[in-house]
Amino acid sequence: MLVLKKQFRYLIAFGLLILFAPKLKAQENTLLTQPGSFAVGVNYWASYAGVHMWRDFKPEIIEQDFKQLSENGIKVLRIFPLWPDFQPIHQVYSGGGSKKYMAFKDEMPLPPTGVGANGMSEEQLQHFEQVANLAEKYHLKLIVGLITGWMSGQLFVPPALEGRNILTDPESLTWQQKFITTFVNRLKNKPAIIAWDFGNECNVMQKLDNYYQAYVWLSVLSGAIKSADNTRPIVSGMHSLNAEDDAQWRIVDQSALTDVLTTHPYSLWTKYASQDGINTMRTILHGAAETKLYGDIGGKPCLTEETGVMGPMTGGENEKVAFARTALFSNWAHDCRGTFWWCAYDQLSFNFPPYNFASVEAELGLIKEDRTPKPVLNELKSFSNFIDKLPFKQLPPRKTEAVCILTENQDNWAVGYTSFVLAKQAGFDFQFQKAGQQLKDAPLYLLPSLKGVDPLLKDLWLQLLEKVKAGATLYISLDDAYLPSFTEPLSIGISTNTKRRGNLAFISKLLGDSLRFTTTSERKLAIDPKQNIVLAKETDGNPVFLKSSLGKGHIYLLTFPIESNLTTLTGAFDKGQPAYANIYKELATPFIKERVLTQNNPYIGVTEHPLSDKEKVTVLINYGTEDITIAPIIKQGWKIYKSIYGTFSSQKSITIKSNDALVLSMQQQ
Repeated sequence: MLVLKKQFRYLIAFGLLILFAPKLKAQENTLLTQPGSFAVGVNYWASYAGVHMWRDFKPEIIEQDFKQLSENGIKVLRIFPLWPDFQPIHQVYSGGGSKKYMAFKDEMPLPPTGVGANGMSEEQLQHFEQVANLAEKYHLKLIVGLITGWMSGQLFVPPALEGRNILTDPESLTWQQKFITTFVNRLKNKPAIIAWDFGNECNVMQKLDNYYQAYVWLSVLSGAIKSADNTRPIVSGMHSLNAEDDAQWRIVDQSALTDVLTTHPYSLWTKYASQDGINTMRTILHGAAETKLYGDIGGKPCLTEETGVMGPMTGGENEKVAFARTALFSNWAHDCRGTFWWCAYDQLSFNFPPYNFASVEAELGLIKEDRTPKPVLNELKSFSNFIDKLPFKQLPPRKTEAVCILTENQDNWAVGYTSFVLAKQAGFDFQFQKAGQQLKDAPLYLLPSLKGVDPLLKDLWLQLLEKVKAGATLYISLDDAYLPSFTEPLSIGISTNTKRRGNLAFISKLLGDSLRFTTTSERKLAIDPKQNIVLAKETDGNPVFLKSSLGKGHIYLLTFPIESNLTTLTGAFDKGQPAYANIYKELATPFIKERVLTQNNPYIGVTEHPLSDKEKVTVLINYGTEDITIAPIIKQGWKIYKSIYGTFSSQKSITIKSNDALVLSMQQQ
């Protein structure tokens, strides 16, 4: 009887395990999808072999790599089963070039059953199983880049598919589908794997004619992944997506077919991001700006999946450390779900492609080839320890006061990136959206650098005017743009609209102490301000920045595209430049004052995160290269309760070290 009772208890325990196992597994796989979660990771190729790690498989060295990475705070590896190594198919031809059969390297037909029937290498699948087991041993999680056909400047394709359009050819799509279903079914029971990635920057593998082709490719792969495993999220793995509606690789298409979007923010490769030093504000904010752009427009979580500094010619070790530390805090504060460095180990001594011709790929590792850690690795370790010791599980999403609407005819990334930096310097945060999307609710709307005769549909314009009448604030800057029913709601007159001769001189005594600068402008609008407030003029007295009232709200009009102009102005946000952000501060001041802690230094970025009605976390980040002391403005009834990271001397004076942060717990008294 006692034996039966014991067996019964075992059966109950086993039943509960079966019942709750899927939930536990699903919970574990929310690392990238849970708001406020943050993973410190690295992109991994074996230290001894780079892209040759599978054909020259040495698990004992891979284990040394994993042990070293784990001991230094790395929690997640993005890893790549190189496509031609795992699916080494060759086409055998007969007379007239007709296809006879598909084969492996031995030129014998593929077997009729098993993984070989799908062109997959049993040997390499076993190798990957060993790697997944090693990852579990060292408490590392894996994101697997499935179709790794592009890596570090080289295209990798199975011999049978060479010369084809990899992304559109039906036979190529068929073999990719076979790859995924075979691989995912074989590896899906490995607990170390937390997500499936389409592959490394697959949008670089081939040129396309239109976004429909990209959508079909994404559909084939996402369907194959989900059919084999619907418990893990699909991660995009792409870079350089576009918000523009006519782009080949669009954010909205990726978001429709993935669970987690990705950015690869390297200043060297991204337009407008490599003008300033790697340890300065605009460069560091690149990651957060691009990641929020993708996530907000796509409506999905977005991960900073690759970042780093392109070798010694882009900056010194101290500057790389400063970049890494500030970017980690910045990405965390903006809910970028993680930051993965490229890459784990240097690849300086490899004399095979792509390392023998891709100059920038050799010295990007956190660790040298002799296993000596670089200083940047210690920053990732320190930040990883900081995340582990937080008094809360996830950082709540930051408070946003505004919506930045990106429109047609403009370079959405250029305008969005600069608007993001201006808002950060002014002291507020916003969400992005496209003009064609449903209008988000906010007290402040930005329409930056409008361009052309059709920047947005009339319905959106009328919706915005209704929002203003109800109490919202609307900001507009013009880049030779035209809007319907424009002068009436602003209560202004435009006598002439002419092509400008020379530059525009901006003069204001109302924005800060004073603000003066010259800039370019395509058109000159001769404006009668009537009863409206003129905030800035040209040298001839013509208004260039006005504030109008409409119903319960206000409209601010800037008659030139400051966002587009600053995008290509090197050093625009460096110390000593005009305080361009005062334009944004003027329109956002009433909303900024609602924060529990504000300050006035443009190089200190502040985000506010509510833990409860009576407790908030404030993250202050010094994006500058010098220590900065500020006098915090604390909302009445609130106080700094304690520091979670960094130190502060008093409620009235705070010093934040250069390229560092201060994380404060604020409580209502």
